[in-house]
Amino acid sequence: MRWSVGIEAQGDQVLTNSDVVELADAVAGSEGIATGIGTTRYGAQLVVSADSREEAIGKATEVFLAAARTAGLPEAPIVWTEAISEADEEAGGDDGLDGDGGLDGLDGLGGDGGAR
Repeated sequence: MRWSVGIEAQGDQVLTNSDVVELADAVAGSEGIATGIGTTRYGAQLVVSADSREEAIGKATEVFLAAARTAGLPEAPIVWTEAISEADEEAGGDDGLDGDGGLDGLDGLGGDGGAR
């Protein structure tokens, strides 16, 4: 199943247009887009294949961290993730958030429940 996974990391450095373009280039192979120009928070929306939400977030996290390294971005903790499957989209159902504002399956990944 295909999943759309959003990930953001919070650092100390304000990102330039060039920084985010480098990140966008690095995530393009995963049908990715990048964000963060003029902020200390950079992110990407990626498409991955996985059997579960947890697996999708894990795969996307690996791609995101590798892309950030390729783009020369400083290491920064991941502060937000979200995963929506094609089935979720078609059903108009689960948005990837669990009932307490946190994200399903994020224990240990540092998600903050979707705060942007």
